[in-house]
Amino acid sequence: MNDKAQAMVLASLAADSLALGAHWIYDTTKLAQEIGRVDRLLAPPHGSYHPTKNRGEFTHYGDQTLLLLESLAETGDFSLVDFADRWRRFGTTTTGYLDRATKDTLARFAQGLTAADSGSPSTDLGGPARIAPLVYRYRDDLDTLLQAAQQQTAMTHAGPGIKDGTAFIARCAFAVLHGATAQEAITEGLEHGIGDIDLDLRLRTAVDSAGRDSLTVIKEFGQMCAVNAALPAAVHLILRYETNLREALIENVMAGGDSAARGLVVGMILGAAGGPSAIPTDWIEDLIALPQIRLCLSRIP
Repeated sequence: MNDKAQAMVLASLAADSLALGAHWIYDTTKLAQEIGRVDRLLAPPHGSYHPTKNRGEFTHYGDQTLLLLESLAETGDFSLVDFADRWRRFGTTTTGYLDRATKDTLARFAQGLTAADSGSPSTDLGGPARIAPLVYRYRDDLDTLLQAAQQQTAMTHAGPGIKDGTAFIARCAFAVLHGATAQEAITEGLEHGIGDIDLDLRLRTAVDSAGRDSLTVIKEFGQMCAVNAALPAAVHLILRYETNLREALIENVMAGGDSAARGLVVGMILGAAGGPSAIPTDWIEDLIALPQIRLCLSRIP
């Protein structure tokens, strides 16, 4: 299982880096014409939301996922205090893009709120999508995983649907690491219950969409960051390309919008399912943070 658990983390981060060069481009015709098929890591183009980033680096989502991985490597177990300290330093020193959830959470910290109460009202998938390092650490302890995943997410994202989305992703990744297929894991996750009715309906629609064109489906759900659009889109990609991680993540980027958050989830589940051999070698080797990622993974129980 450990090889697949490591692949889960690497694939999630590689997916974020793959999305960097086309992140938040919503016009898919323009994306295809000006950038082309994104089948390799690219530097952000002129006018990107990530002008300070280089090829092989991460969006702000991937950066925060790496922060979580580093925190776990240092503390051994999830510490909300340690993660919050690292996250606040990142948020106040980075030259990269800060989204609304980050700005709102930093403001709440500045007002004196603790990490247990600092979550913004954001409904963006970017918060729940960070959890691959936690799934790695607690790959044999579902209850602790669920608790830690909710805490890390709620520190920055506390809008409607976020708790349900976080639990769904954690349960799916855990189940796949324990031998379920991606389809079985998603079915089990839905059977466990999704409290947010809108998210539940959209996830069930995503399951039924596996045979349809991805660009069409993702535009129907919405290319934006919100969990009730981005998570169903991720589920569609997981099921449509269940045995082809490479194609899933390329098609994710070509669908435009918030491909980074979607990719973190798709990479997590399909990396856990397919293991190291499922991930294109060049995507991994071209990650600038690869030495740090491997060191952290080696230090986490």
